[in-house]
Amino acid sequence: MTILYVSFTVYILAVNFYAFRFLKSQKESYEAGGEIKGDGKLLLAAVLGGAIAVYASMFAMHYRLGNLFFMIFMPLIAVLNVYCFFLGFRGIYMFF
Repeated sequence: MTILYVSFTVYILAVNFYAFRFLKSQKESYEAGGEIKGDGKLLLAAVLGGAIAVYASMFAMHYRLGNLFFMIFMPLIAVLNVYCFFLGFRGIYMFF
């Protein structure tokens, strides 16, 4: 049962780390004179569990705060992520 907790926690941390690094690299490429690309990848990382990291890093880096789509849907996706994580950790007890 401990291995399920560990694997689920590692998954959550890995997706959040990837989402943070992706947003940071997107900001760096935009500041270097490039265009904003990869919104689909950013949204996919958020849906897979990294919405909290994306939303927090948007405020920490002051990047993409004017995008209404991300400012409305990231908190909604984050609430769904937290609820799914809660169900995932609670559901581990149902199997054992």
